[in-house]
Parts: sequence; C-alpha cells; structure tokens
Amino acid sequence: MEIMRAVSCKKYGSPEVLQIIHCNKPQPKEDEILIKIYATSVTNSDIFIRSSKIPLMVMIPMRLMIGIRGPRKSIIGEVFSGEIEYAGPQTKRFKVGDQVYGLTGFSLGAYADYKCMKETDSKQGCLAVKPKNISFEEATSAAYGGLLAFQQLEKVNLTSKNKVLIYGASSTSGTMAVQYAKYLGAEVTGVCSSLNIEFVKSLGADEVLDYTKEESIKDLREYDLVLDAVGKYRTSKLKVACMNRLTKNGKYVSIDDGALLLESDRLNRITELIEMNAIKPVTDRTYEFEQIIEAHKYVEMGHKRGNVAITVNTKT
Repeated sequence: MEIMRAVSCKKYGSPEVLQIIHCNKPQPKEDEILIKIYATSVTNSDIFIRSSKIPLMVMIPMRLMIGIRGPRKSIIGEVFSGEIEYAGPQTKRFKVGDQVYGLTGFSLGAYADYKCMKETDSKQGCLAVKPKNISFEEATSAAYGGLLAFQQLEKVNLTSKNKVLIYGASSTSGTMAVQYAKYLGAEVTGVCSSLNIEFVKSLGADEVLDYTKEESIKDLREYDLVLDAVGKYRTSKLKVACMNRLTKNGKYVSIDDGALLLESDRLNRITELIEMNAIKPVTDRTYEFEQIIEAHKYVEMGHKRGNVAITVNTKT
C-alpha cells in the first residue's frame, strides 16, 4: 500500500489536538475518482468540528452525529481543490488530469494528500471543474464561501431595485456575497469592523457600516434582504437592529439556516462567474500543510479577511 500524509483529530479540543500522521493512500472504487489534493482551507465548520465549542443545545445532536468523544472520521477537513489522478470505469463526468474543487460533506477527509469521491452530488460531497484563472488555494475560498453565499442570496430574486445588507461582509462567504449581489445589480451595504471598511468597499459595496459602533444603527435603511454571513452565535446591537429593518416582504437569512446544499450545478455557476472575472475569491493567508495548528489558531481568533488556505501539495 502507498502511504500519504493526513491531519488526524481523534479528540475534541484546542488546535494542538491536530496531528500529522502517515496512513494508507485510499483506493478508489469503480464508481469513484481519486483526487490528489493541492489545497484545502480552515473553515469555521472545521473549527466547530475540532473544538466542539458550540452551544449545548447544538453540541449534543452534533456529537451524536459526528462522534461522542471525538470525530468518528478522524481525518477532518471539508474543502479541497486538486487534480484527478484516477477515474473509475463507472465514472462519466471527469477524466484523469481534470483540476477540480468542492466540498467533502459528511465524509470529511480534505486534510490529506488524497481523497476518493463519487462524482454524483450527495451529503458526502460535491465537486466541479476548478476555475482556470485562479489558484488552487483561491479555489477553496470559492467553493466554501461561494456555496454558502449563493445558496442564501438565491432565496430572493435580486434585481437592481433591491437593497441588500450583508452582515460579516469580510468573511469567506461575505466577500463572495458582496460581489455576487453586486453582479446581480443590487444595492449593497456591507457590515464589518473598522479595519475592513475600505477592503469591503473595494469588493463593490455601496455603503459600509462598522458593527463595533452603536451610531451605525442610525445609518440603517430598509432592506429587501439581510444576509447574516457570520452565523447566529455571533451578534451585536447592530445585528439585532438589522432584523427590524426589513421591507414589507423583506427576508432575513443566515448561513446557519438549514444544511448547506452540496450541488455541483451551483459550483459550475461559481466557476463561470469567476472565469468571467465577475467575482474574485479572497484569500487572507496561506499556510503550509505542516502549519495546520497555526492556521487553526489564526482562524479561531475571528479576525480573518476572506479565506485561510492550506497548501497541501505543490503542482509541478
């Protein structure tokens, strides 16, 4: 058996519970593809899975699903980009050499040199051909942030007549949401910290509010859509006020609303917009595979701008 590197998480806890191990390279079945992973990312979902730092009412069902004392699937990570090294005889969508990106869903396993996946969408993941004009590291931001942002924004048929507020506009999903909402023609207000105001403006936001300043509340208007891009467990007075500033038929949606839909059709749409240069994924920092603990520590601080990527292998 060939050996590969992977990041193992056998118990819940601080970033130090993560260990780089050597294990058997997975063997694809006839209806699977084998992906050599070039990049992954550290998402908030990865932080939750590793640390289990979530409210008790959510922790209990989560642990029943993922694992009581630690993740049942010890190789964690759910976002990847890479190249297909093998395509089983029963596969049809992809061929050896295709560069792909996507999410692994409940199967996890993206923190590794290789990952086997089926090419059909399911709770075990989805994948699509990677945009040609971005790096493997940028593709991980596009996959995770794009799927989250697009799923929520598409709950409303946005046009140039709509006003949208994106709370957490500098997050991985928020940066994609600002750009996508502008592409659709909406008037966009972004909410972030004072450090990121100019950055969010550069993404196309028409107005930017500072969530750390109470006086920002008086600058709120009425919005057809308010998107919470940081999740329900992080709040502020401004965020609470946003919920009461909806138009008659306005909607308030959160990235926590319902399960993330793992759909390759949506990934294909993200690919198309990126290759049109209508949207550009944002990467804050890139760490080496051996720096996975440092990457988790940085993301857990809550100050990242866009995505934090991990280079797993280098394309030669």
